[in-house]
Amino acid sequence: MTSLDLLLSRFSTDALTQPAPDPAQLERILSAAMCAPDHGRLRPWRYVVIRDDARAKAAELIVASMKRLDPDVAEAKIEKRRGRFSTMPLTIALGMHLRPDHKIPLIEQEMAVAAAAMNVLNALHFTGFGGVWVSGDVTYDPQLAAQLGFPSPHRLAGFLFVGTPSPDAKSPRRRPVDGYVAQWDGVPVHFAADEKSAD
Repeated sequence: MTSLDLLLSRFSTDALTQPAPDPAQLERILSAAMCAPDHGRLRPWRYVVIRDDARAKAAELIVASMKRLDPDVAEAKIEKRRGRFSTMPLTIALGMHLRPDHKIPLIEQEMAVAAAAMNVLNALHFTGFGGVWVSGDVTYDPQLAAQLGFPSPHRLAGFLFVGTPSPDAKSPRRRPVDGYVAQWDGVPVHFAADEKSAD
């Protein structure tokens, strides 16, 4: 399998089991972040690794955030999220160490964080592990962000659930790329993927 074949076989999954990467493996995987595009070399990505007994503590912070954001949140939703955060083999909180007053626009700092996270997801796949990037309302709770080490103006970008894909984890059917590509010839382009008939 070529490197490109390997990249094209990557998919996100939360059907994850043990083992998660050990500390040495994880250090190498997270080192892939340092290769991400990064205007100004600000390196705005930060990673909080949550494993073992800390998973249950993190799950309770998530539940408290859910209740703070929506006092009427359904109990079933609470239990689903508590279960996910407390049982995933490993969770990585994705932090954004932002510098609002820097000459590099915030959007470019945020894009660098996203590029680094994608590098991490690819590195997980390349080393036989799997993962999925999740967000949701709690991602935008400044109190939760501060509890995880990201006080304002820093923020969360979401969480990576990490582990070994279970045997029944399957790649989704991929659409062909041609609907998302257009050749520019001096006038605004249109994309087939944006047509109303596209499902």
